[in-house]
Amino acid sequence: MRKYTPKDNVQKKSYHTDRFWTAPRVPQESVEEGSHFADVVNAMGDLAKEAFVSLGQLVVWIDATKNKEALSLLRDECGYVQCSELSAVDYLAQDGEFEIFYQLLNISNASRVRVKCRIKEGEAIESITTIFKSANFAEREMFDMFGIYVNNHPYLKRILMPEDWQGHPLLKTYPLQGDEFASWYEVDKIFGKEYRDIIGPENRDPSRIDKDDTKRFSRVGYEVPFGAEPTDTPTPIEYSETTLVDYNKSSTQLDERR
Repeated sequence: MRKYTPKDNVQKKSYHTDRFWTAPRVPQESVEEGSHFADVVNAMGDLAKEAFVSLGQLVVWIDATKNKEALSLLRDECGYVQCSELSAVDYLAQDGEFEIFYQLLNISNASRVRVKCRIKEGEAIESITTIFKSANFAEREMFDMFGIYVNNHPYLKRILMPEDWQGHPLLKTYPLQGDEFASWYEVDKIFGKEYRDIIGPENRDPSRIDKDDTKRFSRVGYEVPFGAEPTDTPTPIEYSETTLVDYNKSSTQLDERR
């Protein structure tokens, strides 16, 4: 595995920059007066710092310290009774902040509201599990993948990665194939660090097949008994009349298919 090099400010290190190219933006429309979304914005009052319509859904920016108050109002007064998604976006290299979003659904009229807020690195967000039960696992995943702490969560623990895992995989500074800790995690966990030289680094390429490997079951077509010396002679396939069909054998039916 190649040596990991810290990728600070990864968003500023583009390999090619076109001076005439600008990143496409999703069109933002103003909230139409008298519409359902206008009633939602009016009900939120000062809680809504900015509001617009994008791709047919309402997007509302709020203060991160008032997330519970805003989401409670949307559920109780505006009919958004389901939180279908909750996560974050890493903008640390660009702005030094995380963007946290809540995707809400109004089942009665099939409308959606996306509530957004920003927090700085090291800050925590208040849990909304008392408002939406579905936020329980989503907040644990956000903590696991981004390292964002959620205050007053009933059980804030890693949900995808092992409890002793180092780092948070969805940060943009996290290497795509893991760092040195990730490459030796299984060996250190099962056998201990003293076995690194004996076992060797983990094969992190799922498409790699080593025909000389007799212990990791990757000798496809050249299988030998466990621990036996490898051979270059292909292993014949035993065909069964009930389970496997020998498509190399000529028959009237196979000839018609060909």
